[in-house]
Amino acid sequence: MSFTIDLFSQINNAVLDLQASQRQTFERPLKTLVRLLHHPSLDALNHSLVERADFDAFIAASEKTRGSIVGSGELVWPDDQIEVLGLTLILLGKLAEDSNYAINFSHQYFHSWDKLILGIHAITRQLIIPFVRDYKAYVMNNAEVKPKLIIPKSSNVFIVHGHDGEARESVAGFLSDIGLSPIILHEQANRARTVIEKVEAHSDVGFAVVLLTPDDEGKEKGSSDLEPRARQNVLLELGYFIGLLGRENVCALKRGTVEIPSDFAGVVWETMDRGPGWKQALGRELIAAGYEIDWNKVLQ
Repeated sequence: MSFTIDLFSQINNAVLDLQASQRQTFERPLKTLVRLLHHPSLDALNHSLVERADFDAFIAASEKTRGSIVGSGELVWPDDQIEVLGLTLILLGKLAEDSNYAINFSHQYFHSWDKLILGIHAITRQLIIPFVRDYKAYVMNNAEVKPKLIIPKSSNVFIVHGHDGEARESVAGFLSDIGLSPIILHEQANRARTVIEKVEAHSDVGFAVVLLTPDDEGKEKGSSDLEPRARQNVLLELGYFIGLLGRENVCALKRGTVEIPSDFAGVVWETMDRGPGWKQALGRELIAAGYEIDWNKVLQ
């Protein structure tokens, strides 16, 4: 239930996501970056970096440079570049652990007079990007083998749904029964975010199940016949997860008579009937996507 990809490609992707983040979304790519930097294949090298880094002394020396003007502080880096790598590795862990610490740190040492997120972007440009460059060089020069990232399939499965609550809860219950964690958007905290920001914040999933249920009606211009259709938000999120996860990690379950958009003809969809057939179909798609499924639980 895993696949192999280049570790530093994923680290670079996390940095790109951090550069494009907003105030409400910077935490996720930052946490992803730190998780990748602490991959088990890097444990020995990371230990050699942090064991010689005195983080408390570094922060204490830096705080002494702070004047009465906000953002006047300067980070007092040592001359030893290996120690700089260790200090930065520790610092990134603290920034990812506490978003308030990250905001306050950027406010003190990377202050922007416009928006708080610009401080995070400044940290990314001035600290994180140079660190990733130098850290990669250090790893490549000191590692016996080129690190590969083995990413387990996330147990989180996003459920995209319309107004059919019974279908939503049936799928959520099935996923829970087979050991996966269903993610339902309206059950997550809003935190003053828009719907699409909430989707992005909770899209760290390995698979998406999209429920196509006849909640709306529509027709072509000039036609008098209304056709049952899925909600527009459902189709939008279907497209979003196809782009994010790939078609092989998205399964649409169609209940009743629902018009299927022609652009989604290549997406796997199964009929969600009243019997257990849809569970077996969804189980097969999850297995094909790399999940390990206990068929005894599927057939219960």
